Amino acid sequence: MPGMVVFGRRWGIASDDLVFPGAFELFMRLIWWLGTIILYTYHKGHFDCNGNRVLHIYLIGLLVVLALIILSLCAIVYVSAQGTITNQGSRRSMPTLVYLRALLYLPELVWASLGAVWVSDDGKGCDPATVGAVIAAVVASWIILLFTALGVIFVFDPLGNPRPTVAPVEPLGVRHLESSGGTQFLSTARSLAVKVWESRLRLLCCCLPQDESNRAAFSSISQLVSGFFSDTDLVASDIAAGLALLHQEQDKLERSRDPDEIMDHSPSSPIEEDLESDLTNAVHLMQFAAAAYGWPLYIYSNLLSGPCKLCGDCCRSHSAEYDIVGGDHLGCHFSSILQSTGLQYRDFIHVSFHNQIYEIPFFVSLDHKREFIIVAVRGTLSFKDVLTDLSAECESLPVDGVTGACYTHKGISQAASYIYRKLVNDGILNQAFSIVPEYKLVITGHSLGAGAAAVLAILLRSSFPTLKCYAFSPPGGLLSKALADYSKDFVVSVVLGKDLVPRLSLPNMEDLKRKILKIVSNCNKPKYRILLQGCWYELFGGDPDDFPSEMENRREQELSQPLLGEESLLIRHSSSYQSLASDDSPVHTVPHMPLFLPGRVLHIIEDGSTRRFCISQVRYRAEWSNEMAFRSILISPRMLVDHMPDTLLRALESLTKDKPSALCPPISNQSQHNIV
Repeated sequence: MPGMVVFGRRWGIASDDLVFPGAFELFMRLIWWLGTIILYTYHKGHFDCNGNRVLHIYLIGLLVVLALIILSLCAIVYVSAQGTITNQGSRRSMPTLVYLRALLYLPELVWASLGAVWVSDDGKGCDPATVGAVIAAVVASWIILLFTALGVIFVFDPLGNPRPTVAPVEPLGVRHLESSGGTQFLSTARSLAVKVWESRLRLLCCCLPQDESNRAAFSSISQLVSGFFSDTDLVASDIAAGLALLHQEQDKLERSRDPDEIMDHSPSSPIEEDLESDLTNAVHLMQFAAAAYGWPLYIYSNLLSGPCKLCGDCCRSHSAEYDIVGGDHLGCHFSSILQSTGLQYRDFIHVSFHNQIYEIPFFVSLDHKREFIIVAVRGTLSFKDVLTDLSAECESLPVDGVTGACYTHKGISQAASYIYRKLVNDGILNQAFSIVPEYKLVITGHSLGAGAAAVLAILLRSSFPTLKCYAFSPPGGLLSKALADYSKDFVVSVVLGKDLVPRLSLPNMEDLKRKILKIVSNCNKPKYRILLQGCWYELFGGDPDDFPSEMENRREQELSQPLLGEESLLIRHSSSYQSLASDDSPVHTVPHMPLFLPGRVLHIIEDGSTRRFCISQVRYRAEWSNEMAFRSILISPRMLVDHMPDTLLRALESLTKDKPSALCPPISNQSQHNIV
């Protein structure tokens, strides 16, 4: 629901968000109140020490203040638990209760000060237990006041001016906000939002040089982020509840699907031999893509043996050897690469760990076992890489011989161009081919590195017609349809399970936002129940809950109109919103240029259980898919785990060795298919 408006501004918290924090504080206050009652009763109101009169007044006043706070918290928790996310009529009294609760901080502050004064001046002659109890009460008061101040800062919304009053809703729930006043307000709000996000980015990147290139990146990212959230009035807990509901809805659809009706997304061109060959190459090259991350991933993947293996190499001096290695002063990155790939130092042509916005690390090595010249590009590991990821506007990438619109992800295209200039202009590839002219050029990477590798392969294709690219978990919003089709001859994308990143694009994010708006507005359960049941489902699995919907018992013809609840979460009409009867495909809803995965898509799917916290075996299967199967974001506990390079490497190894890895066993009464 919209953020709560109190003290003349909108806050980043809704009136139904106070159930859990209010219940927690209520529990603590009750214990505190009972402890004070016990202390006062034990001494029967008489204290044999200096300042006993002050102590008596302090305890009586503390009991009264705590009782008032407990009553106000009971009312806040009860009212906050009423209604649904969009139906806030039963919570109309929440601002008044918040004002009352804020008012009670004043006597609590006074009494905390009084207790502190008594302890410092008159508490020396009293019973140590009594003095300790008063000290505990004073400390608790100041801790609660401190956390309250931090909470206020946390939910403070810099853009929190109350929303202007809009025109009455028309009979069919269609609202028009295109008046000159509304348009001017929205324009001002968007401009302010961009400035706020720019300030946040500059604060986060205070250590980066504030040059023209970085300032342009900050401005571009700020416009993108602020524009994405500018048409909705949701708080963070609304999004969390929507994701919990959407996950269970997607699981219900998946389990109800007939296995015989699952669509085969396999292209007609690849044959079974291609699948086996590409799988074998993928396992081998994934080791190089993972090695590009350097020592952090190596230590993470080898917690027991990794530090010992790297310790000696990192402490040794390599001043004579490391003339071709940039940005790795201690040599730990390069040592981990040697350990991960099994290559020798002499097999590396160029290794660079230089890292800036649009400039990402990579290395070039000779693989004599497969007769490859491998260019491995590192994925996201630093905040500078995150800024490169977030520069998601479209950038033109004209390619000779390709008809149709040719554009790509701006940040990744800039990173690929940087590596291209290094490889070509600095003669790195010429040096490699002068040593082994018969070898084949192969480009690989994971995540951001996979996207940069695919774009780099397109840039180098005209000069090296036989090159191949293996992109592991590449970003979904990478290439236009024309470039994606063009890259199918030489690029293979490898995606594991429900990995989020290959499904991450601006159209898919808009589609996800629209689905969250729809499912949140339709559910008639209170938010706290949605979150509790959602947490239980994420942790322990089970059967998806059938959440009642406000759409139940409506006439079918009414379903073609937007819900007032859904409309109430919109500040203005946007591309992310359409009626409930519209198609779910993001291509029908968003103005963003659609971008797709590169090349042919090899999808690795887990055959097994959706249960959590089980230790047994699971088997994977691999099949050819295509970029159109990744047009929707799937909510799952594994959406981030499946993106991790070590997880993907283990899945690939289990496929080629026909040896299941330690996960969960298949269960007969659950769906065995995870096909999108």
